[in-house]
Amino acid sequence: MQKTASPLLVTVALLIFCCLLNPLNTFAKDQGTYQNLETFANVLSLLEKNYVDGIDPEEVIQGAIKGMLSSLDPHSSYLKPENFKDLQIETSGSFSGIGIEITMKDNLLVVVAPIEGTPAFIKGVKAGDIIIKIDSVSTKDMTLMDAVSLLRGKKGSEVTISIQRKGWDEVQNFTITRDVIPLHSVKSKLLEPGYGYIRITNFQSKTSHDAKEALTKLSADKELSGLILDLRNNPGGLLEQSVKISDLFLDDGMIVYTKGRIESQNTEYYAHAGGLKLKAPLIILVNGGSASASEIVAGALQDHQRALILGVQTFGKGSVQTVFPMSNGTGLRLTTARYYTPNGRSIQAKGITPDLVVPLQQPPEDQSPQTSVLREKDLKHHIKNVTDPEKNSEQTTEESSKDGIDGDIEQLLQNDNQLRTALMLLKGISVFGRKTTEIK
Repeated sequence: MQKTASPLLVTVALLIFCCLLNPLNTFAKDQGTYQNLETFANVLSLLEKNYVDGIDPEEVIQGAIKGMLSSLDPHSSYLKPENFKDLQIETSGSFSGIGIEITMKDNLLVVVAPIEGTPAFIKGVKAGDIIIKIDSVSTKDMTLMDAVSLLRGKKGSEVTISIQRKGWDEVQNFTITRDVIPLHSVKSKLLEPGYGYIRITNFQSKTSHDAKEALTKLSADKELSGLILDLRNNPGGLLEQSVKISDLFLDDGMIVYTKGRIESQNTEYYAHAGGLKLKAPLIILVNGGSASASEIVAGALQDHQRALILGVQTFGKGSVQTVFPMSNGTGLRLTTARYYTPNGRSIQAKGITPDLVVPLQQPPEDQSPQTSVLREKDLKHHIKNVTDPEKNSEQTTEESSKDGIDGDIEQLLQNDNQLRTALMLLKGISVFGRKTTEIK
């Protein structure tokens, strides 16, 4: 049986370590810290001798570390070896779980956003939901990493989460089957000829690469007249990828900068000239589930007046976390800096305010693309449209095939007033631009 060092030896070791780290002239100032360390060792000694059951000192010390970090902010945490490994896999490979980004707010476990297409998203979990229990285990005072461990598991296994949602009278249970959460985070399509749509669900290691490919594909047949970048319910991810996505739409200038207590945490990120740049008008969709890296992109392009931000106030996570590997295979995830938009705005606990506030409206259940207003072309034996041969005009795409919208896109626009408004604005900008050119 492995012998554990006594609390007194632990205290002495900690005191020596602190002395080595601090100059002698700061020793007096730090006396309070050393006294508290001694108090901690005394408490541990009392627990070992008097607690009703035998305790594992290592487990108690790890619990103390967790408590110390959780008292700082919701994002700093102690990572056990398995948690540390999961964190590394999450940003470079795939993992098995239910597909949600979570945070702690007022000691409550809150859903930042479900990742689109994942089991949680399909089951109807929403941004802002409060998770009261995980498999009957209360989340009160639970650490973030402990919650993550309970939510993840083998593909095909089930987990039940109890959710409290604004507007509900009672807590409801969601039983969700875990699945592999894919890394592919970019989806794209043409809403109409010349008007592209790119949806980024989170920022992973290949996000910028996939976004470049999507832009190239969307503009392969015709140069884009406008693009909608959808960052709604995107909980964030890698800072580096948010910078690269912003760089796709900027030729120069700052994208974001970070400021911490020490010099190494102060960094600045800039756009680069050349490469794949989109010159067409850009609208970014955001909501309360848009957080962290999503807010970096929205804030940078808003400050540079490169994009119009449409939707509702974003989540407001403006801090940077650094992971420090420890010698025993564990890790410390510490908040080390705040990030700021090019104009010096901190979005921490505030978020990005859209240029155009458009709340999402839920469509009536009986609403469908078929329940449209009767038009002349719907009348039996209506007179066909014939282009005047004397006029040098071309038949529009809208006159040629299904109004230029295939079935699933028509349904998407019908049910999403934010997306519909963005497309309408882009088309208005395009028409206004042509009219201005004609006047000149």
